[in-house]
Amino acid sequence: MTSPTIDLADAEARLEAVATAAVPAGDGSHDLTHLRRVRANARAIAADEAEAGDPLVLAAACWLHDLVAIEKNDPRRAEASRLSAVAAADLLRSWGWDEGLIAGVSHAIEAHSFSACIAPRTAEARILRDADRLDAIGAVGIARAFAVSGRLGHALYDGEDPAAAHRPLDDRRFAIDHFRTKLLGLADGMLTATGRRIAAERTVVLREFLDRFLAEIDGRA
Repeated sequence: MTSPTIDLADAEARLEAVATAAVPAGDGSHDLTHLRRVRANARAIAADEAEAGDPLVLAAACWLHDLVAIEKNDPRRAEASRLSAVAAADLLRSWGWDEGLIAGVSHAIEAHSFSACIAPRTAEARILRDADRLDAIGAVGIARAFAVSGRLGHALYDGEDPAAAHRPLDDRRFAIDHFRTKLLGLADGMLTATGRRIAAERTVVLREFLDRFLAEIDGRA
């Protein structure tokens, strides 16, 4: 149940304004549209789940989960969710939010990260993690993967061995390798029934794209 002292619609507007100001320039994969998609995914999941937690906590966690931006190839990347959780707690405390709500938001933000390896303990944390990972797969996930790889200067694929038949997968060099090192496995880690259903559908899109990509560069399509 939402805290009776905080209006959800008003809070949502303030949270989106903060998130808008905080998004990093030149990162099309983690911009305001990403936050909006994650929020929409979270709403869809929460609407179908018997245990959806506090709507206010979930809203704040969605908007603030990337409050501190650290690049994918930065050695501090695993710290991004913890730093975002700290920044979010400081912000919400300055707004006079209850410490219980703040703790819920902080945990959800910390636990959403793939790199942090923190087990989600609450409904809001499970929903946020699924909502964020859903944005990494499907058609949008494909676009985001190549946007990140292009920004980091990675090649599309290894011209000598595109499918990595005789070499280790290396998504720090080749964009297409990221499908097999991470993206195709995300559906297996979904924590909600709705997340699993949507992820299964989006993973089909990933597999079809990968098959078509490899066929085209090999002259088979």
